[in-house]
Formats: sequence, structure tokens, C-alpha cells
Amino acid sequence: MFHFFRGHHRLHHEHHHHQRGGGRGPKMFDAGAMRYVVLQLIADKPRHGYEIIKELETLTGGSYSPSPGAIYPLLSMMADMGHVDIVKDGNKKLYSVLPEGQQFLDDNRNMVDAYMARLVENARGEDGGDLRTLMHALKDAVITRGRGPRTTREHVDAIRAILKRAINDINQLS
Repeated sequence: MFHFFRGHHRLHHEHHHHQRGGGRGPKMFDAGAMRYVVLQLIADKPRHGYEIIKELETLTGGSYSPSPGAIYPLLSMMADMGHVDIVKDGNKKLYSVLPEGQQFLDDNRNMVDAYMARLVENARGEDGGDLRTLMHALKDAVITRGRGPRTTREHVDAIRAILKRAINDINQLS
């Protein structure tokens, strides 16, 4: 169970390296740091809880995947604090940043940037860090080119063909 707090006086005590989340990886940062990172991810774009978990896994090159038990209570706490809004989206909840949450990020920009940089640095420190960066860029390109207002059926078909070729080429590696 995490101890959540409003201040950041304890955020520098992050030298925990035990397993958590069912052995999914080392603890990357404490609950206070997690709050900054998750709020920044939501500020970047509204997300479902599962998307936050997957984005953290992507940002860390697969070395860290927080458990739902770490993310959902944090999201509820941030909603209670007025930092995020929750909108029902079918059976899911979509989280988006509220002005108070954005102000919190702005007021703590140095801390937020430090934690985000730490995620990327930790991922690059392991084999595959460059692959993670490329995969992230690929995802962004597919989303940008595949969902834009000027996207045509031909664009989508071309993207699909490119991705299928890439998958095939990767699978052919021995």
C-alpha cells in the first residue's frame, strides 16, 4: 500500500529496488513521484487507466509495469484533489487534467521534468532503450498519420501495408 502526500519533501527518498506489482520489475520511484508522472501523462492527453499503465511500461522500455492497485487509487486521489476529471467512457473511465492539476504541474515543473527524464534514462540504460524510442516514434507517427482529419482510406491502407512488412521483416530475423 502506498502512502500519498501533497508535499514533495519525501520525494528524494527513492532508492527502493524491491519488486512490486507481482514481480513486474523494480520499483522505479515512490508514490509521490508516481503522482507527478501520471498527472503529466494525463496532461499530455486524456487517458484510461490501462493506457497509463501501458504508457509507463513503454516509457521504461518494458522494465516497469505498475499494477492496477498502484494506479487506480492514485487516480481516485487525484480526482478527489481536483487535479483530474473522470468521464465514463463505456465501461472505462477517461481521465483528463483539470486546471488545478495543470497548475500543480506548472508549479512543480522541475520535479515533473526530473521524474520524466529519469524514466527515459532508466529505459535507455538497458538493452533496447533505442528500440523503445523508435517504437514510441512509430506509434506517434501511426496515430498522427492514421487518425488525422485529412487521413484517407489510402493513407490507412498504406500504413497497414508498411506495418505488415515491418512485422514480417522482424520475424524473418534469425
